[in-house]
Amino acid sequence: MDRKIQIADTGGIDRLHVSADTPAEPGPGQVRIRHEAIGVSFIDIYHRTGLYPLPLPATLGVEGAGVVEAIGPGVTRLSPGDRVAYAGAPVGAYASTRLLPEARAVLLPDDIPAQAAAASMLRGITAHMLLTRTFPVGPGTTVLIHAAAGGTGALLSRWAKHLGATVIGTTSSQEKAGLARQAGADHVIVGRDADLVGEVRNLTDGRGVDVAYDGIGGGMLARTLACVRPFGTVASIGQAAGPIPPLDLEDLGPRRSLSLARPSFMAYASDPPTYRAAAAAVLSMMRQGIGGTVGAIYALEDVARAHADLEAGRSTGSVLLVP
Repeated sequence: MDRKIQIADTGGIDRLHVSADTPAEPGPGQVRIRHEAIGVSFIDIYHRTGLYPLPLPATLGVEGAGVVEAIGPGVTRLSPGDRVAYAGAPVGAYASTRLLPEARAVLLPDDIPAQAAAASMLRGITAHMLLTRTFPVGPGTTVLIHAAAGGTGALLSRWAKHLGATVIGTTSSQEKAGLARQAGADHVIVGRDADLVGEVRNLTDGRGVDVAYDGIGGGMLARTLACVRPFGTVASIGQAAGPIPPLDLEDLGPRRSLSLARPSFMAYASDPPTYRAAAAAVLSMMRQGIGGTVGAIYALEDVARAHADLEAGRSTGSVLLVP
């Protein structure tokens, strides 16, 4: 039986409702995808809690991979049986099948499994945004990546190392530190209460990093700002630890002369040329062995447990749902 996950209102994991679903007929320019794997990310949690509001009721999910099952009028690039993946709007991945605009579907090469694609598209496009658009990373660049054993952090580390950067990662435990090193981190700072600023200064001979990526939020952003060299950049990409306190412009400059970016994956992926270029780059990286790793797989109906584990930091790598 086909199923979908919807929320009628925002809040905790108890808002996630599993119901039967009937495959819909694709309209003009649409394809129907039967999912083989669905990615779970903090964007889904932000949608569920209402931090990023959606029209309700809503089916969550912004990333998946599967097989084209049917096509609508005007579809010319794809055919039934094609293997595809996607990330970004429109929301609606938490379902056995879904309708998707043809332009959003990325044709998968035969050598890339569906689960690997579902673990990599959103995080890979995010990495492309951060490493090319937010701050150009290359040889000689030193980066700080929080949650370096997580789905986004690990992929960001691999890609940054591929570009020639020195990677400093942070993790909450020694076990996760090992995973961060496997992902390419040259140095790992362990523990939520570690002397982050002091250790970064020691590792960079007092200079600070060129760019830092902070998806933790809460009080961490202020500490992250103190780790970056003058005229460096901090990218605030999430708030897993809670809301970010207001910042004073004096926290950025003129003495520090910092740039603070708040880049949005959804905005980046919503521009068609950018989406196509980033998706092509992700597939190229995957074929070179630089992609997301599957940390945990849950049945679609176990979505509440998947959200709870992701929120609590019990997961590493990418979290997937399988219909």
